[in-house]
Amino acid sequence: MMTRRNLLGAGMTLATGFGLGLGRVALATERWYMPDEHRRQERVFVAYAASPEIWKDWAGAVNATVVRLARTIAEFQPVTVLCRPEQLAEAKRACAGPNIDFLALPLDDIWVRDYGGCFLVNDAGGLAQADFNFNGWGGKQQAGRDGEAAAALAEDLEAQAFVSKLCGEGGGIEVDGQGTAIFTESCWVNDNRNPGWTRPRIEAELKQRLGLRKVIWLPGIRGKDITDAHVDFYARFVEPGVLVVNLDNDPQSYDYAVTRRHLEILKTATDADGRPLRLHSLPPPLKPKPSPYNRGNPDFAAGYINYLPVNGGVIAPRFGDAEADEHCHALLGELYPDREVVQLDIDPIAAGGGGIHCVTLQMPAV
Repeated sequence: MMTRRNLLGAGMTLATGFGLGLGRVALATERWYMPDEHRRQERVFVAYAASPEIWKDWAGAVNATVVRLARTIAEFQPVTVLCRPEQLAEAKRACAGPNIDFLALPLDDIWVRDYGGCFLVNDAGGLAQADFNFNGWGGKQQAGRDGEAAAALAEDLEAQAFVSKLCGEGGGIEVDGQGTAIFTESCWVNDNRNPGWTRPRIEAELKQRLGLRKVIWLPGIRGKDITDAHVDFYARFVEPGVLVVNLDNDPQSYDYAVTRRHLEILKTATDADGRPLRLHSLPPPLKPKPSPYNRGNPDFAAGYINYLPVNGGVIAPRFGDAEADEHCHALLGELYPDREVVQLDIDPIAAGGGGIHCVTLQMPAV
């Protein structure tokens, strides 16, 4: 495993406070919380880890898409590419470039958002990580190695590790950084992850682990995609009190009714400080450009809402529907006026049921 000293030796400087071990020695009275994604980031992690065992003939195209994504993010901030030890040389050849370094870990797949844990911060400038015991989205995919990744990252970064009693994924968590979170019941209140747990008990654990004061629950939908409807495909905070919301306009889609139900709930919801929410709808494309990845593929995830904010930028998908792509670019440009909106073709990743947010994990600057 590449150690923290290896990262520093690669020409990267981690945030002030790591060398002091502030993430390790925080007092019990310190308030740990999951920060807003839009605050300044230290780096983003991606995983060059698509394998033929899972992705079949698409593995090469998926890894190539991860490379394009890593290089795009690296134009804004540092990127750490995770890869299997035996593929370190291959990953370096494929991804090498300015602002990119590497960390070798045993891995199963590319979805670092879900298995990498959630970074926490405190008011003393410490860094910690909450580990939600990834189990392959309720046992749908082998995940023994991915399930150890959060602990390995915490050790490498010398961040304090908090292991939750719950099982869940990072893509199932959306926070505003000021005490409000949105979750879907379909993935958290589900016996394939948390058998016997009631929603109030799950909510209490999530509040404790993530430093929350208010939870907004959306119903989601079970069994239609591998995640059981992660929230990062349905509702995203732009800032406290402001949301981008998925609104599927295809009457044949299983999300047509679900997204309208979510919209109605959010219209009447308030955040932890009692503020009503301002909502901006962002529909998926109705006519994505045909490709080998979306043709006849029910798992193809054509959702613009699964974007990633970075320092000075927003990295969003492009699906070849000119009108829908432009609407996405224009709306994100309006909502993030001080950031450059960059759209990428991510069809190989979308073919596996995920998007840009799903395959990235931002580390906050502390």
